[in-house]
Amino acid sequence: MIRHIVLFKIKDEFKSEIPTLVENFYGMKGKIEGMTDLFSAADFLHSGRSYDIALITDFDSEEAFEGYPTHPVHAPVKAHMHEVAESSVSCDMRF
Repeated sequence: MIRHIVLFKIKDEFKSEIPTLVENFYGMKGKIEGMTDLFSAADFLHSGRSYDIALITDFDSEEAFEGYPTHPVHAPVKAHMHEVAESSVSCDMRF
């Protein structure tokens, strides 16, 4: 199993979109072959080191994960996040 975790800092002018951005992530759930789970939520502490949104996705294989970046369901979500995110960090783990 592969777990892909991404944290996003959203540009100030798009902070009001955070609930919609989280909903957009959930729009991918069940639509990408090999993705076995998806969780996303907004940060509530807003501390100096906080990111605004977390996305956690699980894949049943490395092959499924490798197809994720260009999957037609993921591609428009990814493109929009590139527009609204100030920065992001990720961690990819094997189980």
